[in-house]
Amino acid sequence: MSASEVRHAGINLGDSDAETHVQAGADVFGFWVFLMSDAVLFALLFATYGAMLAGTAGGPTPAQTYRLVPAFIDTLILLTSSLTFGMASVALKHGRGPRALLGWLAVTLVLGLAFLGFELRDFAVMIGDGAVPSRSGYLSSFFALVPLHGLHVAVGCLWIVVMMAQLRIFGRDERVKINVLRLGLFWHFLDIIWIAIFSVVYLPGLIR
Repeated sequence: MSASEVRHAGINLGDSDAETHVQAGADVFGFWVFLMSDAVLFALLFATYGAMLAGTAGGPTPAQTYRLVPAFIDTLILLTSSLTFGMASVALKHGRGPRALLGWLAVTLVLGLAFLGFELRDFAVMIGDGAVPSRSGYLSSFFALVPLHGLHVAVGCLWIVVMMAQLRIFGRDERVKINVLRLGLFWHFLDIIWIAIFSVVYLPGLIR
């Protein structure tokens, strides 16, 4: 099978690295299977949150707990980080100098850490106001869903650091390129999950 006949959901490397493009077909598909299993986990947590939303037990309600501006800032940061990772993928595909690829990965890392910083500050404010997981079923389901996404972002940031180190040591060999493709899918997946959190958790919660 030629490189042009291979189709997968990662960035197409067929024009710049046909051998890696063929190998990426199976490897990226396998990673998609992992992402789908992760999506099922998040779907269950979304369903749990919806079922427990009314279970405030006389404690803080979503409208009393959520703040739109910080959540919106988090959304802008994460959307921008997907853009910068996309630029890193373009640099990888077109074989530009390692400085461009490393630079875009570094910017993505900074944005990911900024997202985590804002989110941790939001959690600290909620906890300071008495909105702790043990207060009600609603808050338990919230702290099961949203921090799990944050944990995924933290893992993604660590993965970026590892990839930057591998690029420094091994250069852009086949395995490094495929790992960057996997990381890109993971990072964009987290962006989609956060959009769902912002749309399903924060926006409706502000009017309850």
